[in-house]
Amino acid sequence: MHKIIVCLKRVVDYNVRIRVKPDGSGVITEGLKMSINPFDEIALEEALRIREKGGAAEIIAVSIGPDDCQQQLRTALAMGADRAILVQTSTELEPLGAARSLLKIIEREQPELVLLGKQAIDDDCSQTGQMLAALWGRPQATFASKVEISDQAVRVTREVDAGLELIEVDLPAVITTDLRLNEPRYVKLPDIMKAKKKPIETLTLDSLGADTAVRLRTLKHEAPTPRGKGILVEDVPALMAALRERGLSA
Repeated sequence: MHKIIVCLKRVVDYNVRIRVKPDGSGVITEGLKMSINPFDEIALEEALRIREKGGAAEIIAVSIGPDDCQQQLRTALAMGADRAILVQTSTELEPLGAARSLLKIIEREQPELVLLGKQAIDDDCSQTGQMLAALWGRPQATFASKVEISDQAVRVTREVDAGLELIEVDLPAVITTDLRLNEPRYVKLPDIMKAKKKPIETLTLDSLGADTAVRLRTLKHEAPTPRGKGILVEDVPALMAALRERGLSA
């Protein structure tokens, strides 16, 4: 395998508490720590492990977003990615628009494998990987918890509702990664310093010529309803009585 493309999204760090704007138009991001989407970081780690086993020659990290996404691409380079491409735009893309934009990069780079997280933690759409595979006309393996490369095929263990499912797809292919696939490596300071000197290729979204028209409109954002206070019971009979009062037990 020659090339692997890893798609990365810039999101609010998963450790940060999210607050909705007073007018409900979105979430407050000013001054918050931003990171690589955790599932995408797992995808990058898997690509690095494939390369370390001799399964790939080059890893290309790709991100779509504002100029600030360079920070996350620098992290990817520090982890071990060979190249980075930023598709620069100030517009928040829907999954279909992102998939069409990524397809343009794929058509130019001709990778044998595309890896990305199963979903982004900001919108939880879980659609981009599937749409990308359909547009590319190549097989897909989603929610991967184990990936095994062999010749011109890849065996993927998927996490499904009923348990685990093992499938084999031909390369080139799209794989979306699940939480239990691996644990991303710790980035060391010397690697961070080296990554600062590596160039990042920057393209404009318009230069790709992809259809990124907005098809969905978000009306309002609301914070989840606060969880009600629980009650403390002394024993099992008291618990069963409390459940019956709420119609939760026969």
